[in-house]
Amino acid sequence: MTSKTDTEATALGYEQARDELIEVVRRLEAGGTSLEESLALWERGEELAAACRRWLDGARARLDAALAAPDADGAEGAEGNTDTEDA
Repeated sequence: MTSKTDTEATALGYEQARDELIEVVRRLEAGGTSLEESLALWERGEELAAACRRWLDGARARLDAALAAPDADGAEGAEGNTDTEDA
């Protein structure tokens, strides 16, 4: 079952989730919070980290697909491009 906060974390863009995660980590490292608040922060951090991971995995898949796709000349993606310009 997906929690409301997990759904909210998924709806965030990568930069928003990353920035909120940084703030959560800062607050946890600073200490001074109750056990209950620390657990809530940790859980939120886990959700945000998972959202960031999904964004990064999606970006990696898009890059891999772009590199594997043939270009307009019918050659392989950037990895297979052997054209070099000699002076």
